[in-house]
Formats: sequence, C-alpha cells, structure tokens
Amino acid sequence: MAVVDLSVLDLSERETREKLSLWDRRSDAMAPLTERQTDSILEIRAAAENLPIPAELPIEDLCSLTSRSLCAPLTAMVPASTEDILLKGFQSLGLENERIETAQQFFSWFSKLQTQMDQDEGAKHRQTRDHLSGFQEQCDAILADVNTALQHLDSLQKQYLFVSTKTGTLHEACEQLLKEQSELVDLAESIQQKLSYFNELENINTKLNSPTLSVNSEGFIPMLSKLDDCVEYVSSHPNFKDYPVYLVKFKQCLSKAMQLMKTHTVNTLQNLTSQLTKRDPAGVPIVDNAFTLYYVKFRASAPKVRTLIEQIEQRSEKIPEYQQLLGEIHQCYLEQRDQLLSPSITSTITDLTTQNNKDHCALVRSGCAFMAHVCQDEHQLYNEFFSKPTAKLDELLEKLCLSLYDVLRPLIIHFIHLETLSELCGILKNEMIEDHVQNNVEQLGAFEGVIKQMLEDVQERLMYRTHIYIQSDIIGYNPAPGDLAYPEKLEMMEKIAQSLKEEQKKLSLDSSFSDVQLEDADSKNGTPDAPAARPHASISPADLHGMWYPTVRRTLVCLSKLYRCIDRRVFQGLSQEALSACIQSLLKATDAIVKNKTQIDGQLFLIKHLLILREQIAPFHTDFAIKEISLDLKKTRDAAFKILNPKTVPNFFRLNSHNAILEFLLEGTPEIKEHYIDSKKDVDRHLKSSCEQFIQQQTTLFVGNLEEFLTKVAALKTMASQGGPKYNLAQQPWAQPAKINDIVTATYRTMKTKLPMTMQSLSLYLANRDTEFILFKPVRNNIQQVFQKLHALIQEQYSGEDLQIIACPSMEQVKPHTLHGSILQAGSNEKGKNTIQKLGPMKQGRLKELSSLFFHFLLQINLLLSVNK
Repeated sequence: MAVVDLSVLDLSERETREKLSLWDRRSDAMAPLTERQTDSILEIRAAAENLPIPAELPIEDLCSLTSRSLCAPLTAMVPASTEDILLKGFQSLGLENERIETAQQFFSWFSKLQTQMDQDEGAKHRQTRDHLSGFQEQCDAILADVNTALQHLDSLQKQYLFVSTKTGTLHEACEQLLKEQSELVDLAESIQQKLSYFNELENINTKLNSPTLSVNSEGFIPMLSKLDDCVEYVSSHPNFKDYPVYLVKFKQCLSKAMQLMKTHTVNTLQNLTSQLTKRDPAGVPIVDNAFTLYYVKFRASAPKVRTLIEQIEQRSEKIPEYQQLLGEIHQCYLEQRDQLLSPSITSTITDLTTQNNKDHCALVRSGCAFMAHVCQDEHQLYNEFFSKPTAKLDELLEKLCLSLYDVLRPLIIHFIHLETLSELCGILKNEMIEDHVQNNVEQLGAFEGVIKQMLEDVQERLMYRTHIYIQSDIIGYNPAPGDLAYPEKLEMMEKIAQSLKEEQKKLSLDSSFSDVQLEDADSKNGTPDAPAARPHASISPADLHGMWYPTVRRTLVCLSKLYRCIDRRVFQGLSQEALSACIQSLLKATDAIVKNKTQIDGQLFLIKHLLILREQIAPFHTDFAIKEISLDLKKTRDAAFKILNPKTVPNFFRLNSHNAILEFLLEGTPEIKEHYIDSKKDVDRHLKSSCEQFIQQQTTLFVGNLEEFLTKVAALKTMASQGGPKYNLAQQPWAQPAKINDIVTATYRTMKTKLPMTMQSLSLYLANRDTEFILFKPVRNNIQQVFQKLHALIQEQYSGEDLQIIACPSMEQVKPHTLHGSILQAGSNEKGKNTIQKLGPMKQGRLKELSSLFFHFLLQINLLLSVNK
C-alpha cells in the first residue's frame, strides 16, 4: 500500500513536473513569464544556491552533495560520528526512549512524524492567518469609522454649498443695486452736463445783449470759449429733440460775438488809417518819415487787437465762421495798408526816376532796395498783428512791387547798350536775388517773383541786343584804315614803348644807383626777392587789349558780359554765333591786309588774333558746341518724282508690295538730322589752317626755286624708271652746273635778305619766343630737308669740278642763317630783360602802368581819327 502510494506520488509528481514544464516552454508556453518574473526567479535561484548546509544532515550524506552545493561555506561544525547525529535527531523528535523494530512501527512513527511536521509547519501559517485576521477586523472597524466621517462631511458640504449660494445671491443682488445706483447717478450727471450747455444759452445771450459788454473785458474770452464749446456740442448731437432750435440760437450768439470782435478790430485799423491820412492828406513820401507815420502807429496799436486776433486764429482751424472772420480781418488790414502805402510808394518811385533819369542802373538798384525794405517792414508789421501767415499779404506786396516793375519795364525794353543790360543783370541776379532774397526767402517771396520777372525781361532784351550787336558790330563791321594798318601800327607802338623805356632808364639810373648796386648784390647772393630771380616778360603792343582787332575785342567783351548774366544753354548758342561772326570778320580783315600789304602780314595777323581768341575763351567753363536739327526732304522728293512717273500710274491700285502709294508712304518719310557746331573747334581748325598756309608760303618763299628744280629731277627719274630714255642730269640745259649755281645763289641771297624780315615780323606780331619757335620750326626743317636733298643729288649726279661750279652752301652754312632771326630775337629779349631788371620792382610796375596808359591814349586817338575819316 505504501509502495502504491509512493508510485502514485511519483507519477503525480512527474505529471506535475511535465505540466509545469509546459507552462514556460520556449514555444507555445501555457503560462509564459514576464521579463520581470523571470528576473525574480533568477534572483531567488542565485540566493538559494548559497544556502548553508543544515547542521542535522548526516555526515555520510555529504558525499552525495555535488561540488556546486559545497561551494557555500560550512558554517556548522561537522559532528563527530553518525550516532551523535542520530541521537540528536531522535532527541529533537522526542523518540530517544522509543525503539522502532518493525516496519509497521517505522511507518507509524514516520506517519506520526510527518503529521507532526505538517502540524508544525502549518502552525506558523495559522498563526500568521490569525494575526492577519486581527488586522482585517481592525481595518474593517476603521473603514466603518471613515465611512461614518465621510457621511458627516457630505452633510456639512451640502449645508456649506447651500449657505454659500444664498450668500452669493445676496452679494449679486447688492452689487446690482449698487450698479443701478451708479448708473442712475451717472445718468443724472450726464443729463445735468448736457443740460448745462443748453442752460448756458440764457447766460451767454444776456451777456451779449448787455450794453456794458466790451471785447477787451476779462469775461469776454471765457464767455467766447464757453460759446464755442456749446456750439461744438450741439453740432455734434443732431439727435437731440431741440437740436435745430438751439443750434440756430447758439449760431446767432456766435455771430453777435464775432461781429463785436470784427467791429472792434476794423474800427481800430480804420481809425489808425484816418489819423495818418488826416495828418498828411496829400500823402507824404515814404522815404521821409514812413517809419514814424506808417509803422510806429500801427505797432503801438497792435497789442489792442493782438489778443482777439490770436483767439480767432486758434479757432479758425476748427470753426469755419472764425476762418471767414479771420479772412475779413486780413482783408481789412491789407486794404488799410494798401490805402496808406500805394500813394507813397508811387510818389517815391517817381522821385527816384526823376533823380536817376540818366543812371538807370542806380535807379534799378535804389528802387529794388527800396521795395525790398518795404516788403521786410510789412512782414514785420504783419507779425505784430497776426501769428499765422496768409497768401493775401504776398499778393499785396506783389501788387506794390509791380508798381516798380511797371515803371522799369518800359525803360528796360528800350535799353540798347550791352553794358547797361549786363550790369542790370548783375544787380538783379547777384545783389537782389542772391544777397537779399536768398537770405530772407520768407519775407521777400513776392519781391522775388517780381525781380525774377524783371530779370527775365532784362535777359531777353540782352539776348536780343546781343544778336543785333553781333550782326551790326561784328559781322557788319566796316574796318577803318587805322584798323588794318598792319604792321605800321605795331611798329609805331613798339617805337613808342622803346622811347619810353629809354627815357625812364635815363631818369632812374642816376637816382637809383645805390638801389641797383644793392639789387645786384642780392642777385649775386641768390636772395629769393631779387628782381633778376623772377622771370619777366616784355610788354608787346600786340598783347594789349587796345591793339586787338575791334571785332575780337568786341566779341570777347560781349562774351564776358553774357557769361554770368544768362543761362548756360543760351550762352552756348550766343557764344557760338559770336565766335563764328568774329572768325568771319578776321578772315575778311586778313584778305584786306593781304591785298594792301604783304601775305605774311595777313597770315600773322590772323594767327595772332586766333591765338588771342583761343586763349581768352578758355576761362569760360562751358561748351561752345550747339546742336542744330534739320529736316531732310530728299527721300520725300525722290519718292514724289517716282510716284509722278507715268510708268507707276498702273501700280496705284495693286494689292501687293509694289503699290505706288504704299511705296511713297514708306520710302518718302522725311529724315530728322542733328548737326553739332563747335566754335572752339572752328577756332582751332582755322588756326591750324593758317599756320599750315604760313609754313607753306614761307617755305616756298625761301627755297621755292630749289623745290621746283628737285621736282623736275624727280619727274625725270620717274620717266627713266618707267622705260623712258636714260638721262645725264649734267647735260640737261636746265640742270647745268652754272644754272644750278644761279638757283642756289638766288636762294641763299633770298634767305639772307628776307629771313631776318620774317623773324622780325614773327617777333612783332607774336611777341612770344615759344610761339615763334613752334611756328618757324617746320619752316626751318623744310629748308634743311630741301638742302639735304640737293646735296644728295649733286653728290650723286655731278663731278668734283661741277660741284665747285655749283658752290652749294653746306648744311653748317645754311643752319646759322635759318636760326639767325631767333638768335637775334633771343638776344634782344635778353637785353631788354637786363635793362628792366636793373630797375626796382616798384619802378618796373610804374613803367608798365605808364606804358599801358600811353598805349590806350594812342588807341583812343587812332579811333577818333578813324571815326573822323
């Protein structure tokens, strides 16, 4: 039976283990463990592996333990023998006096032992259960107490909510009552405030109808402010029941108040005007006592109405009635000022015209200065009464300034002198606009408009007279014999200058001997103040303005007067016209000089004056080029001839590209062409042409025969190179050594006789060593080239005996003669320099001044003689 029970137990244990293995198998687990449960099992296993060996374990059983089980430290002492162990075991079981002899006893003992062990093991659990049961009962009692407390708390909460709701309702009712009370109070105050504007009507009306009311009283301005507030309030609430009635009544009160202010202000201004008019019924000129009569009185009365006008100006931006009132006061003030000033200004301008009837520039200057002061004084007086500007004041001042313009314009349009017109432009532009107007634009705005109009009239008249001046005095200038007396005029002036220098030298040498010695010592010591250390250019008669050709002088004077008077673009057009006319007059004068004198005089005259023109127009910072637009009708003409051709008549009605009318419209369109004319380039072009003609003429004059001979030789060589007969130059009749000797001798003689005259003419006309050298250098080079070609030719074609017969001068012999004039000129210039340098600086300046005055004196005599002729 026991065996069966053990087998059953083993079977059940095995099945249990198999079923337990199914719970946690890897695939299809019946009761899979979570990761946390697995970690807990592993921790229990690790703790169980290190459990200590029981003390009651027999020592024989130690051998059955695995090495893994023995890893734990043996804390208990191993008993001495098996009997001791068994004895202790039986003692612990209480069987030390019993004996087990049979199996039945053993099984009985074992059953009893098992039962006891079960009881011992269950006693702990029962004890724990009883302990837990006690805790459960206590928790149930506590829970019951807590439930009871919660029931009481719920009851208290309900009661609190009831009381709180009642209290909140009471508070809301109180607040609503307070709110309604506040709204009623505000409504009452609002009604009272609104009614206050309507209630003020009676008070304001009473004050306005009071006979003792004055606009200067202390209560008038507050009453006026209250009236404005009432009008503004009523106007902004058109939904009120009696809005139209009260608005009309308030407007009537406002009209009465404005009428009182207008009456007071207008009467004050009119009384001032009547007082000044009674004092001077005939009208005193403003230049005498204008400040006392017309300004001091008004400034003294300004504070009387200033306060009222300020109130009106402050309200004028918001209320249209005040704006209209302010305009009426402005109009009254300006009418009174016009009534006072117009007769006086007219009288003053008339007096100025009478005083300066011959000096128109002084008239314009004094008249404009007078009107500028009037405008400034009027603005200052206006600011005494008003604080806001008005355009009507400028209209009045412009009207007063037009009285001056009406007087001056008839004079301006009859001026014929360019000097007067240019001076008037300077007065109006520089003195009036730049000096006066630009420094006080606000007060002189009306004056500026009239002055600009006057300036435009003067400029227009100046341009018109300039055009006439160019046509009559430059293009149409008929030169007098004295104007074309070249080179006699220059020679005479040079002789006069030399005689003045010699006389001055004789007078100053004796008196300034010590000064000369001191200056020489300073120059030797190299002091910077020595006269010799400063370059000095001799005074040339051709460089004086009085010695210029009249059309050149007039052109430059005209341009200098126009440059700062008119607009830049207008100046460009007039300058181009003036320079073109001047060049034409110079060409005309050159032809007359060539006809009466020599060709070199005409050429040097033209070169000198073109150089003067180019030098004098350089300071004008403007472009002398103008653009001309022209209409070219050439294509239109050709297309018209083409369409009038009888052959094209059948093509009128063709519906293709060969239609004659269509071709005329497409091909006959006029072209607009632009041309740029540059006077400065014209001057340079004529100057270049003149210099080239001079160089060619002088080269022909000196070596023309040699050039002709060399041309024949070149032609002969060309014929021979092209297959003609061979030639021997020495056998040609015109190329024999004797003939060549005659040509060379004549050329050399011409150079010796005419070269100094040419250099003297260059020095006389140009009076500048650099310019002379530049102009004569090509002539010298041409002469040397011709002689070089001649030397090469005769060395090649002639024998030694022929060379002796020809006797051609060498290059060394030709060169001194070519440079002879410049050497002489350089020597004379150095001599003149030394003579002048011996004089002191003050005496040199005095000499220049005397020479210039004398030259101008002679020029005036020459002009008078020309006019008489």
